[in-house]
Amino acid sequence: MQKTVSDAKAIGGCALGIQIDLTQREALKTFVGRVFSSFPLVHILVNNAGIGSGQNPKPICEYDDEFWDLSLFLNLTVPYLLMKAFLPSMITHGWGRIINISSVAGKMGLKQGGAYCSSKHGLIGLTRTAALEVASSGVTVNAICPGHIRTMFGMRRLKHDAEQKGMAQEQFERSCNPIQRLLEPEEVANMAIFLSSNGAGGITGQALNISGGYLMD
Repeated sequence: MQKTVSDAKAIGGCALGIQIDLTQREALKTFVGRVFSSFPLVHILVNNAGIGSGQNPKPICEYDDEFWDLSLFLNLTVPYLLMKAFLPSMITHGWGRIINISSVAGKMGLKQGGAYCSSKHGLIGLTRTAALEVASSGVTVNAICPGHIRTMFGMRRLKHDAEQKGMAQEQFERSCNPIQRLLEPEEVANMAIFLSSNGAGGITGQALNISGGYLMD
């Protein structure tokens, strides 16, 4: 986190690093207050924090209720609370960008990932509802739906899926999409940067796939 802050300042930006336990509602309120005290005008919100299905993959009939609650809170309720906190100032100032990181699992079923799949479906619904509500205000709300990405959480799920199919991990990586490779986090970040720009002002209410052709809708 401190490196990100340093890098931002090195190129002339302003940055504030805040460590927060997103499972605590009071901590969320404190976080919002600290952000507004440092940056009275918040123009862009990217909801990227969450928990994946690879942490506790189980079928629905054997699912861990506590993991269900945690997943829905982190993946859906936290974005809702942060959108609720930051949207009013965006609307007041007539410009804003909200980007919610969903998943291709938000558009399809996912074996042994009921909580993740449900929360990401819900996040797309939340995105589209908010987009309609603020459409005339100069604020856009979109979701990005990654497929297999080379992240810590993503690799846990990939390892699980490869074992379920009896495949070596490298072999599964090549088979997980038509371009035959995992996507990198930077490829998702590039889409978020574009959606945050003035040039994306006509794009709202969309759930855009970055999946190497795995899902084409």
